[in-house]
Amino acid sequence: MMNNQGNFFSKFTVLAADWSIFFKLLLLAIVLVMFSVFIYDRFIQRKNQLLINYPLVGRLRYFFYLLRNPMRQYFGDETYYDSFEKLEWVSKVSHHQSPYLSFSTTFPQSDQHTLFKHANFVKEVSEVQREFTVTFGEQHKYPFKTHSIIGRSAMSDGSISPEGTRAFTRGAYREHFPINTGEGGLTSNFLTLMHYNDINSQFLEKKEGTIFAKSVYKIMYFLTNSEIAHRIYRKMVVRQKDRGSFIFDRLNLVFFRIHWEKPIKYFPNDIPPGVPDIVFQMGSGLYGVRDEVGDFDPDRYAKVMRFCRMTEIKIAQGAKQTGGRLLAAKVSEDIAYYRGVKAHQDLFSPNRFPYAQNMEMLFDFVEELQDISLKPVGIKIVISSRESFEAYARALRQRLDEGKKIVDFISLDGGDGGSATAPLEMMIRIGMSIQASLLVVNAVLKEYGLRDHIKIIASEKVLTPDDVVERLCYGADFINIARGFMISAGCIRARECSGANGRHCPVGLATMNEAKRSKYLVIEKSHHIANYHRALLHGISSLLAVMGKTHVNELGLEDLNLRKKEGY
Repeated sequence: MMNNQGNFFSKFTVLAADWSIFFKLLLLAIVLVMFSVFIYDRFIQRKNQLLINYPLVGRLRYFFYLLRNPMRQYFGDETYYDSFEKLEWVSKVSHHQSPYLSFSTTFPQSDQHTLFKHANFVKEVSEVQREFTVTFGEQHKYPFKTHSIIGRSAMSDGSISPEGTRAFTRGAYREHFPINTGEGGLTSNFLTLMHYNDINSQFLEKKEGTIFAKSVYKIMYFLTNSEIAHRIYRKMVVRQKDRGSFIFDRLNLVFFRIHWEKPIKYFPNDIPPGVPDIVFQMGSGLYGVRDEVGDFDPDRYAKVMRFCRMTEIKIAQGAKQTGGRLLAAKVSEDIAYYRGVKAHQDLFSPNRFPYAQNMEMLFDFVEELQDISLKPVGIKIVISSRESFEAYARALRQRLDEGKKIVDFISLDGGDGGSATAPLEMMIRIGMSIQASLLVVNAVLKEYGLRDHIKIIASEKVLTPDDVVERLCYGADFINIARGFMISAGCIRARECSGANGRHCPVGLATMNEAKRSKYLVIEKSHHIANYHRALLHGISSLLAVMGKTHVNELGLEDLNLRKKEGY
């Protein structure tokens, strides 16, 4: 038997070779490296006293610390969300797998703060509304009627990689849910599904490859895949500085982007085919709608709104009550082009929105935007008390009494809202929870006779259908989700979104690192994103049926069992 094994291995040169010398040399190399590190830590470096006292061994501390964020979810209980099952649900439905659980959840029902009341006689899912729609700005020439009550929350192209933005765009277009641009503004990646021949080309800048370049594309497409062929063709046709800002039309093998200097008469009156329902967010940096000196450009804004459904002015968000923060690692040539700034430098927007020195100035600006776009305009805020929100309500009521226009919606972000880059002290110490915020805002708007005029959008830690239904019970009209969509798009919660200290998102979703971005599977992840949205709506319908409801408008606080220390 042993002779047979020897004869077998002798047929393979690698297996039959004597490896003892190799392993000895490898061991010698490892010992030399460790000895060199020991000498450096103990006698040369003078920046870390731990390594002086514990040379070489002390480095294990930093190695394990490096693994803490990306590995913690595998070896510890979930502490941020209600349970790990919520995160697992997102992953399963995104991959079109069955999300059903067995035996029990990690945490029992007794740990839940809010329970839903079920009906004595439940309904079938087929009896529940099939379409979930919300209409914003009914009084405008171009109101926005959504095809869903769920949207992807604000995430800028730049904070998210261009490939990630294209995946979200494809998923949103496929499932007909709104997608918010984030304060980075409208970029070519939000328009990635437009086709050159389907629109008036007078407002476009076009680049087309030679016969040779097109032949190379087709050959590489046949031998490899569409992504590799696309990258090679792009390098052959578009210069390095502009590569990321041009849209690739695979059907016609041309690259094009919007020529913003063209007169507005050349821009489409109706949103072109292939464009999802886009909500344009305007932050304190005015990115995408600013002139050369950084002031608001009404003409550029009018052009942008030919592709967007409504506008959201960002006053604050839950994770930070300041302007956006994009570190230099993410400010590429493309992002600099879109935002009108210098590349490869930290980009910190002003804390205060420039046209919001006071309530009157803010709402006058809102009315200006409504007059330009003829579409809905709202504000995104975080509240810390009833008194602070009453200041908004008084100003809005006064404008309404004077016959002036008011906001069409208010986006409420809870204090636990997320961000790719935010200061710790603001992330954990400022803002009310979304539940408390919804209670305050609904009560105050009703008290001032404003509730029928203003829609409420809510966002904060929403992952699963029960999260959505709970916030609808608290009075929200529409739900924005960021982290749930991120997980569906491949996020593993490594918490390296900012790009600080030379570390980048390992999956290529929230980074501008070319090497990692190039591996991101745009088409595959767009299907996962669409699957997640579809599962959310199905789960909402299932809960409505059990609660005896046929429409989300029937939900209210009376449908909740709010647990307190003394009981129900």
